[in-house]
Amino acid sequence: MSALIRMRLAGFLRTGRALAPLLAGLVALGILYGGGRARPAEAYGVCAVVLFPVLAWQTKILLDVEPDVQRRLAQVLVGPARARLAGLLAAMIAGAGTVLVALVFPWLVGGMAVPGPGDLPLPVALTLGLWAHLLALLPATAVGALASRALTRNAGYGVAVLAVGVVGTLALGLRDSVAPWLVPPVLATARALAGPLSAGTALLLSGWALAWTGLALAGYTWQRRTHP
Repeated sequence: MSALIRMRLAGFLRTGRALAPLLAGLVALGILYGGGRARPAEAYGVCAVVLFPVLAWQTKILLDVEPDVQRRLAQVLVGPARARLAGLLAAMIAGAGTVLVALVFPWLVGGMAVPGPGDLPLPVALTLGLWAHLLALLPATAVGALASRALTRNAGYGVAVLAVGVVGTLALGLRDSVAPWLVPPVLATARALAGPLSAGTALLLSGWALAWTGLALAGYTWQRRTHP
């Protein structure tokens, strides 16, 4: 399966399709951090929200790179379940690279303020920033997978699913939303990092993100059984 993961990533990089989400992410980060210095934990929370659509789009692009015939051959060789898992793992690895860029970028352009008295220590802020981005990466991977060509069979439908997933996550994730539990806690995590974050809140948000991602990927797996 590792060979299949490497093949997916190689196809994503060699075809140049990795450039579009990378450039979109860099533009978004440049705009986000172009207004001056910010506190690391709070800024990373907002950054995870900004990157959520980029990560979802990147997943869709990576999964769509593989030709249909090649995808079916991979399912025959390693089995449908392992082939689907390889695609998701490749998308998460690519997303982890984007997250790494997002964590380092603000320090290179002077967008982060050095923690002062009363602020969280830098190692803690960096850890919380990584946590916020991971809570965005997991559901973003699921949204991108649900919008992939293997399920939608049509570019227009794929874009529509991606747009509904991203816009729905941001709209229903607002503070006064009537049904915030329908979407992953991307905005809720950003709000939590804007103030004191308790261990209980962190565990709740982590469990929420994992449960939502698990349900979304279960739906993806079930749909793939009828869309090989």
